[in-house]
Amino acid sequence: MSQDRNLSLLNKHRIVYRRGTINDKPDQVYDWGDVYLNGTHECYELFRTKAKITTYKSLKWHLLVIWYLNPQLDQDKFEFIATHIVNKDNGFVTFSVSEQLFKNIIYDVSMFDLEQPPRNKLRKVIFKDNCKLSVTEKLSIVGQIIGRSKGVTPDDIYDAMLSINETQEKITISKLAKYHNCSTRTIHRSMTQELKKEKELLNSQL
Repeated sequence: MSQDRNLSLLNKHRIVYRRGTINDKPDQVYDWGDVYLNGTHECYELFRTKAKITTYKSLKWHLLVIWYLNPQLDQDKFEFIATHIVNKDNGFVTFSVSEQLFKNIIYDVSMFDLEQPPRNKLRKVIFKDNCKLSVTEKLSIVGQIIGRSKGVTPDDIYDAMLSINETQEKITISKLAKYHNCSTRTIHRSMTQELKKEKELLNSQL
């Protein structure tokens, strides 16, 4: 069983790791959340599922987002927060980070222009934090929305993978197809090598 993340330090220091949209306006508004028919890149929701950080690329992206969402942090404070996240014992990452690798990450992130938002995946359905829908109900809603959209993108598939993983169920091609109300062939066409690896990693964490 995977270890839960230790978010207490981030919360204690009021580190922002989730943020809704800023400029994009939803096309449909419901009690449970918002729908963006063309999608939005502005919503950042780190650590919203139990999926852990499994790659160097993903770790760097998470730290970039924290740097971007918390411009008040100075270099020392950011490094302090980053040290907590890269510590495998705190439940954020699945791999050990060497001292040199950590230094490289800190340097790369510190060079990032805070005026430019980090690359973010497209989100079409965003549920409110206080939404009382079950995971199954959420899957049904997202499946209906995505099913009405123009095709299934790799970002759509990744979002479905995280949602299925949240239910503590194994991710399969047939479940992804059912989630998106499409054929398994459509899923296979949109599955990148990176998604295939992430699917195996998420399943191995169950």
